[in-house]
Amino acid sequence: MVNPHWYPLLFWLGRIFSPLYGLIMRLRVVLYARGLLPSTRLSVPVISVGNLTLGGTGKTPMVIYLCRLLSPNWRPGIVSRGYGGRSRRPVNLVSDGSRPILTAEAVGDEPVLLAQSLPGVPVVTSRRRADGGAYLAERGLANLLILDDGFQHLALQRDLNLVLFADQVAVQSMAVFPGGRLREPQAALSRADAFVLTGGAPATDKQAAALRAWLTQGFPQIPIYGGSYQAVDLWSQRHGRVALASANDWPLLAFCGIANPQSFQQTLAGPLTIRGWRLFADHHPFSQADLTGLTNEAKALGCVGLITTEKDFVKLKDLACDLPLWVLSVELRMDEGFDQFIQQRLRRQSR
Repeated sequence: MVNPHWYPLLFWLGRIFSPLYGLIMRLRVVLYARGLLPSTRLSVPVISVGNLTLGGTGKTPMVIYLCRLLSPNWRPGIVSRGYGGRSRRPVNLVSDGSRPILTAEAVGDEPVLLAQSLPGVPVVTSRRRADGGAYLAERGLANLLILDDGFQHLALQRDLNLVLFADQVAVQSMAVFPGGRLREPQAALSRADAFVLTGGAPATDKQAAALRAWLTQGFPQIPIYGGSYQAVDLWSQRHGRVALASANDWPLLAFCGIANPQSFQQTLAGPLTIRGWRLFADHHPFSQADLTGLTNEAKALGCVGLITTEKDFVKLKDLACDLPLWVLSVELRMDEGFDQFIQQRLRRQSR
């Protein structure tokens, strides 16, 4: 996983290779379209939650949001690649819907977070996503599949393609990797059914407005929805849940190892008193030494505790911490009309 701090230098050095990489990705799409590379159609509807850009776009909160939205009428199941997990089995049952069965070390932090956040929703990881989807569908564990980070995974056909963008990504960086942020050429967005801009930037924000204009100009027929992150409360293993208002004057040290730390920083900026920050690479495998070092730094700053993300806590929950370790509970809130769009498209597909 590339550290986002290195993106500007990487893009500058990689500009000469972008045309070649873009050509390879275009050829790959053509081979799938013509059936020269195999693509599986499963017996149940498939929703892909993915992105075109490097860096975090909020795919995990969107997967959680969709499962909660659709659970009253469907039995959703989640298929993830399991990035960072050590298991090499074709399919890993992370959760059968009742509880997490496997650890973050085995299957990665995001699948375990999804399993913990969504009681009743089965979660599997599989490098070949069709195998994971078939596992859930054939056993009757799910009648709807949500593909986590699936936009480039063309080996599994889908019924609905959602492409997410962080609304603070610069349009100037929209060149193909390694000369820019794009995993594929811009034309790949024609496969999308909807774009989602995450982060909740105000309508007056120039960067978010430029991104909307870039998408609208290239794909005027594809709807664009916005999503924002709402801080709900804090919780810890030792102290339970507390309201944000009760903690707004606690000096805390914040840290995270996620792809888009800016979103976490923005969410914390208003309701809490953050005295220090430590940023780690995405999917950082936190150790006891890391947490001890963070605790010592927090004490030196006069902090009464530490705070991190739900995704990071998956790898921290079994480590010892001298100070209270708080987790920020966050929910994704979507624009009006998004829920109806999803449900209408699924009804249309199921006819």
